[in-house]
Amino acid sequence: MTPFHLRRALVAGLLAALASFAPARAQTLDKVTFGTNWVAEAEHGGFFQAVADGTYKKYGLDVTIVPGGPNENNRMLLIAGKIDFFMAANTLMSFDAVANNVPVITIAAIFQKDPQVMLTQPDAKVAKLEDLKPLTLFVSKEGMTSYFQWLKSEYGFSEKNVRPYNFNPQPFIANPKSAMQGYVTSEPFAVEKAAGFKPNVLLLADYGFNTYSTLIETRREIVEKKPDLVQRFVDASMIGWYNYLYRDNSAGNALIKQLNPEMTDDLLAYSVVKMKEHGIVDSGDSLKNGIGAMSDERYASFFNKMVKAGVVKADLDYRKSYTLRFVNKGVGLELRPNKP
Repeated sequence: MTPFHLRRALVAGLLAALASFAPARAQTLDKVTFGTNWVAEAEHGGFFQAVADGTYKKYGLDVTIVPGGPNENNRMLLIAGKIDFFMAANTLMSFDAVANNVPVITIAAIFQKDPQVMLTQPDAKVAKLEDLKPLTLFVSKEGMTSYFQWLKSEYGFSEKNVRPYNFNPQPFIANPKSAMQGYVTSEPFAVEKAAGFKPNVLLLADYGFNTYSTLIETRREIVEKKPDLVQRFVDASMIGWYNYLYRDNSAGNALIKQLNPEMTDDLLAYSVVKMKEHGIVDSGDSLKNGIGAMSDERYASFFNKMVKAGVVKADLDYRKSYTLRFVNKGVGLELRPNKP
């Protein structure tokens, strides 16, 4: 072989080798839109982290997060085919979808515990849930149709002491013999800032209100036609959540503050601490099966409680509301510290 032919052969070999890497470098990312149910906050942190640190891109996804808010309805956009995935508040929304023949399905549960709490003032001497009964209870309209019905059926609560909660803590702060609903990740922080005292916190999940929360929903047609895309979105989201909770989450927080300028570093840090302290994201089944875990037993248990409370009908085929196909695979478990 002449030097010319040798050089040409070497060049051809080099080009062939480079071509073998070209698909990875020139990868076409699948565009995905994910709608949240509220403005950007730490409770959505894992998703923002996965965008900011490139995790979604590593899974071949170009993800755009569409924040929710008081004047937004991202779930309707999901149903209408305008977005691909949606963050549902809790399992009751999934049951409601089945009851109304809405073609969506839950594919993962980010929160193993619902962050719903009741707050009391330090002098109220409340040690357990039943101690709330004599107090004035500030409960929202949504709360009255969901967890309060469970409080009635499981613990014998009554509406006689309930007052409307309009997401303003001042009536609670002004009345030492009252209790107020909230999220463990935010309202206790707001009350302490406004009133100067640390409220007592009763997490309803620790008393048996075992709904999943912060669910990922998608349309059934996407599950049927694009299961690989669904799996990649779920897996990358779980990695994002491990990184947000246990590693450097500054990139995710920066994106949250960019989309929600009213968010503060103090509240972001507080919310992450409380999510870890109470096992909101990572506890129970997720310790073995990974963040996002779900189980048939848990769904059955919550469904039966809601039937007893009169919130859902006993003949509802609740099993149609979710699938375990994309979770319980232990994705990201290696990222968890030895002691969560």
